[in-house]
Amino acid sequence: MSKLSRRGFLRGTLQGAAVGVGLPLLNCMLNSNGSAFAASGKRIPVRFGTWVWGCGFIPELWIPEKTGRDFEFPAHIAMLEPYREKLALFSGFDVKLDGVPNKPHVTGCFGLRTGIPVPDYNVKAPTLDVLIADQIADTRFSSIELCSAGIERSYSYRDAGSPNPSETSPLALYQRIFGEGFQDPNAAEFTPDPRYMVHKSVLAATGEERRQLMREVGAEDRQRLDEYFTSIRELEQKLALQLEPPAPVENFDMPAAPPDTIVDSEMGNVMENHKLMAGLLARALQCNQTKVFNMLFSDTASNLRRPGSSSTHHTLTHEEPEDPELGHQREVAWFAQRSMVAWKDFLDALSAIPEGDGTLLDNCLVLAHSDCSIAKAHAVEGIPVMVAGNAGGRVRTGFHMAGNADPISRLGLTVQQAMGLQVDSWGTLNMATNRSVTELLA
Repeated sequence: MSKLSRRGFLRGTLQGAAVGVGLPLLNCMLNSNGSAFAASGKRIPVRFGTWVWGCGFIPELWIPEKTGRDFEFPAHIAMLEPYREKLALFSGFDVKLDGVPNKPHVTGCFGLRTGIPVPDYNVKAPTLDVLIADQIADTRFSSIELCSAGIERSYSYRDAGSPNPSETSPLALYQRIFGEGFQDPNAAEFTPDPRYMVHKSVLAATGEERRQLMREVGAEDRQRLDEYFTSIRELEQKLALQLEPPAPVENFDMPAAPPDTIVDSEMGNVMENHKLMAGLLARALQCNQTKVFNMLFSDTASNLRRPGSSSTHHTLTHEEPEDPELGHQREVAWFAQRSMVAWKDFLDALSAIPEGDGTLLDNCLVLAHSDCSIAKAHAVEGIPVMVAGNAGGRVRTGFHMAGNADPISRLGLTVQQAMGLQVDSWGTLNMATNRSVTELLA
């Protein structure tokens, strides 16, 4: 028997409409370790995402004393011990300001994500997640943004005027992904929606006019039009995907709709919403709704608060005195540790889904970071970063690396290279680098 493709279907017609019956994931579609599709050589997709928490950390409770593989997890990340071999920890990498004013909770975040220190939200380059999505996104959603703390913003930007908004409610997230337009990859039959055929035809009919317009306008207008037509191309891609049967997905179960939860900044509600959203996102990744995501646990000026309190995490970083016995702010430390508990919850959601000969986490590269190191000083030196997952074997994990004040753009460059981008250097001025973190690349 000839080899079958994972996208194999039994095709026919029903009352004049084309229909397809998807084949299950068969052994003959896979290589010996279950990670590559035999007919095409195509591997299980690699996904990229970011996970952000605000207001930094308590260095002595987060940074391991040793570098390399033989390190111990300090108190605030001790709960991550089960993921030792799936994590790489990075400390001591800096955003170089180059004379740019440090806009608290902004400059550090976007310096890390763009390689450019910026004094405000006027982001002058795509964030690295957008660059990666442009390379790998062949899915219904080019990226999915989420925030469990009720903030509609994200730190995913194509340019200053194009931030990608976040979903803030688990129920709204569910409806967006698994509501109208979702195609169950394991459904017995597939019938294209005629509405998508009409929309695709209309867009296709204007293609030549768009190309002609691009040839006639000046450089500045071409840039504006290119940004606009990018959204058109994404819509065309989405419509094309809706007109063909989705590939069957092993171990996929349609998730149930979550409850209509309270969306605010109270820590208990945020933790609950984060868990629900992480589970839904994991299912979306599993059934190829997107390959890129940005999860915002708390915004960079963290609005998290304890139950019954009006004092936010951010406010406490400035107003709470240091505990003389502990040597740091007690309440701030509580929020910092809870953020790491949430990070473990996120890893739990990805690792709970089997995929190939491993888990969904094994086929992800997740860049987790904050916006500063010590929030009280708004320090952009030593911003804490972790990489989780193995990107389908493209990255090595299980170690702690000290950056020794190197530009944090080294990490951004390396992550892009691991995701297949042909980029040799990244960043500007003192953030410009061509030095990959070779310890991370497999």
